[in-house]
Amino acid sequence: MNRRNFIKKTALATAGAVVATPVSAMMNKVESAGLLENNDKQTQQESPNGKVPKVLLVNGSPRPDGNTFCCLKEIETQLQKLGVESEIVQIGRKPVRMCINCGGCREKGAEGCVFDDDLCSVITNKMKDADALVVGTPVYYGQPNGGILSLMQRLFFSAGHLVQNKPAAALAVCRRGGATATLQTMNMMFEMMNMPVVTSQYWNIAYGAGKGEVKLDTEGMQTMRTLATNMAFLLKKIHADGNTAPKRDERPTFMNFIR
Repeated sequence: MNRRNFIKKTALATAGAVVATPVSAMMNKVESAGLLENNDKQTQQESPNGKVPKVLLVNGSPRPDGNTFCCLKEIETQLQKLGVESEIVQIGRKPVRMCINCGGCREKGAEGCVFDDDLCSVITNKMKDADALVVGTPVYYGQPNGGILSLMQRLFFSAGHLVQNKPAAALAVCRRGGATATLQTMNMMFEMMNMPVVTSQYWNIAYGAGKGEVKLDTEGMQTMRTLATNMAFLLKKIHADGNTAPKRDERPTFMNFIR
């Protein structure tokens, strides 16, 4: 008997004994108790190689304490409960340069983007120690914030070796619509960089307009916590395996359809 069937039978049996308690409520209590017990066990686990996994969380909103930050904070709190270190970096309101494809990062001795006067250089340095990446963005016209797109494109183009094989996840916050397109745009970058995309129980979306309103989206907040739980689980599995990257026998092949 699997865990879900056991929970259902337990809940139904208990509901039969106490008719006044709704079955759905009893099942929620049982499942919540099981989840908490599982979380406690995960918190006690330590990485075999002695290194505590660390997740870098980037807030792509110009508002330092808005709804996007609330989602990232929910993820960070859950990660800490599970014994995973984390750090939230704010994109802020200063300009972020876009990639101009100058090729300077490809020159011998270059360690990143030649433009080192904005947040991209900060994130590049932090990715050296980070084991995973989570990027949050508000939805602007059905798209991610322009600043976070510029940041991620320059980071991946100039220092892609720092993100290879590291788990990643994106989250989108919107008032009403456009979140799925935004999430897809962010995930496409991760997939090109050989970064395992961490999922949740639903798309990593939360809804809110006014400051802090996203906290009222109970399903959205739970989605963030589940995302963090899945991220912690994957990181611990990777570290238990010695943090070894998959071996690829083939070099990337590039083909243009028009020759």
